[in-house]
Amino acid sequence: MAALAAALALGVAGCVPPDEPATPPPSDGGNAVEQLSELTVATAGSMKGYSRDRFPHWRDTGKNCDVRDSILQRDGKDVKLSGCNVVGGRWESVYDGRSFSDPSDVDIDHMVPLANAWRSGADEWDNAKRGDFANDTTRPQLFAVSASSNRAKGDQDPSQWKPANRSYWCKYAQDWVTVKHYWRLTVTSAEKSALTDMLEGC
Repeated sequence: MAALAAALALGVAGCVPPDEPATPPPSDGGNAVEQLSELTVATAGSMKGYSRDRFPHWRDTGKNCDVRDSILQRDGKDVKLSGCNVVGGRWESVYDGRSFSDPSDVDIDHMVPLANAWRSGADEWDNAKRGDFANDTTRPQLFAVSASSNRAKGDQDPSQWKPANRSYWCKYAQDWVTVKHYWRLTVTSAEKSALTDMLEGC
């Protein structure tokens, strides 16, 4: 009933909810270990030709709203809307445990950053596929987190940056692997080693 009410509320606001459930599907450590073993290990590719514009986002999800609004609404509590735009609510950043009430203090993080994806195979995609990746609400790819943690992470992989919230490391590694496995992106040897260590804590 709660999911139905949320969907109806989104409809009334003129905002189309993401195609998937209100929260990303849970994954298990065993499955992630298996998926990690199936990823191709390769050196990171060149950044030549990279631009965030090559990953068109955020896509419209209704009148005057987009994927960012949809994720803010999905991940927030007591969310307040102005039309379809999210103007208030409560968010807790899983990366560092910080809480926010102003959506302008919240970033929508790409679990696998766009530049990292570029270096691990997305440079060979067309812009339409890169747009699908950048707006992926089906895999655990988009999360509302503190702006400071998102910017500290930048385009780094788990061998270079991990969330300050250590209790989230298992889920972080699972989600990273889920995204890379689905999109058939490569991992570096250091990245795979870091992910293996993080998954051992699951």
